[in-house]
Amino acid sequence: MLILNHPRFSAVIGLCGLAYLAVVGKFSFISVALGQPAALTTSQSEALNAYNKTVQDFRSILSERRAQINSKQKLPDKPGQDLYLARVAMMGAYKDLTDVLPSRIGRPNKYKIPPAYFDADNEPLIDEYKSLFRIMQAPPANAQASDTPYKDVVDLGTAIGRVKGLDAAHAEVAGRISLAVFFAETDGNQNIGNARSNSYKGSFQTGVSEDKNGQSKWAAIKKSIAALDPKLNARDEKEEARVGNSDQRYNHWTGVRNGLMNAHADLFPKIPAIMKALPDPIDQMRFFELIQIIPSPAKSALNSGNLLNYRISEPRIMGYLRNNSMFAFGKADRAKTSATMREILDSMWLFNDIFSRALAKFGEVKAQQKG
Repeated sequence: MLILNHPRFSAVIGLCGLAYLAVVGKFSFISVALGQPAALTTSQSEALNAYNKTVQDFRSILSERRAQINSKQKLPDKPGQDLYLARVAMMGAYKDLTDVLPSRIGRPNKYKIPPAYFDADNEPLIDEYKSLFRIMQAPPANAQASDTPYKDVVDLGTAIGRVKGLDAAHAEVAGRISLAVFFAETDGNQNIGNARSNSYKGSFQTGVSEDKNGQSKWAAIKKSIAALDPKLNARDEKEEARVGNSDQRYNHWTGVRNGLMNAHADLFPKIPAIMKALPDPIDQMRFFELIQIIPSPAKSALNSGNLLNYRISEPRIMGYLRNNSMFAFGKADRAKTSATMREILDSMWLFNDIFSRALAKFGEVKAQQKG
């Protein structure tokens, strides 16, 4: 949840802090009409005007929120929502523009967004967007961080996978997938808040009921965990004592543990079948992120026996997907009333960069463990 942010997670594109004046200085734009043919069709002109307006709207809300933060004003409820909607509108309008005027598709951008959806000249706007979200989603003062956040996620996912019956190789995949979901939800940042939601918090962006459900499921396997890995169990008891009666979502260890147990652990035994249906590791990560976003439909697709061709048509579910940056950009995408799981997985291109970074970080964790 480019995270260009969806409600369940913080950030999915790079982190960049810019001073306000420096950012504003970069917000000047050469007219988007430069270099275009002198005569545009009516549809091209309308698309260009619509895009120019969304760029201006995005700049305006970024500047407004930065001014509020710098002057220590009270922010509105869910202060990131307006930013998110303005960013989506800008990318959607640009896709509409490039659909009718393909010559506007420009150079690659540092965020690895397909150029048909994003003008690389607007990178400073996204820089500022990410900077503002970092501020608005900073962990609370009482959050309990870990010195080994990535290893923790891998260790927990792997141990849960073993207790759920996976062999060592498939349990390692469970650890890798767990790290990918952590990155997708938070861009790899511990204990964050959520500027688009008052419900989802912490290292796995869980709600209160989800966290409680995860705690209960963990208690049910705790004896098996202790028998399998006494060292990990000792760490767990240490973190339990550390968090006490506080919100377990803001202790990195317990937040990740409960999040995994709530939504993903029950599917770990099916990892061999998922790998057979989805041999690409990135597709596996996408699927488990869908378990975070639309758990029931994703599980139904898996249980159908025809995962990739399973079709989702319910308007409410399509709305959830759009709210998480799938089928959200441009008129053609937003007109879709249904999609197969293959189409849904392919639409998750905003997650590609962060999943690639999660894979790299997983490799580092495994190398350190072997060293």
